[in-house]
Amino acid sequence: QVQLVESGGGTVQAGESLTLSCAASGGTFTNYGMAWFRQAPGKEREFVAAIDRTSARTTYADSVKGRFTISRDYAKNSVFLQMNNLQFEDTAVYYCAAGYMKTTQAMGVRSTIDYWGQGTQVTVSS
Repeated sequence: QVQLVESGGGTVQAGESLTLSCAASGGTFTNYGMAWFRQAPGKEREFVAAIDRTSARTTYADSVKGRFTISRDYAKNSVFLQMNNLQFEDTAVYYCAAGYMKTTQAMGVRSTIDYWGQGTQVTVSS
């Protein structure tokens, strides 16, 4: 059983930056594709970014491409989401996700996710 714990959320002004962290435990980190999703009030949970098991490939939602960067640290069993130039529309609860042996393409589909974190709130004031 894999546990995912997010941290780093908060309230920022539009144009500012924030970095989210997700610490993974309970499994072999290199066996899992990792991703970030987000869910705004009244909306469905949507894909944000994914990284494959070796960090060779990353994918992003069009809405965050060029502003967000996903990365992972194997020594810390952690995945990060660097968010720059945050906009009001980025306000949401951000969830870390893990998929056993999943590619980045597969990680973009909610139904293929094996484990979820509890979420961390990001609020961007305009």
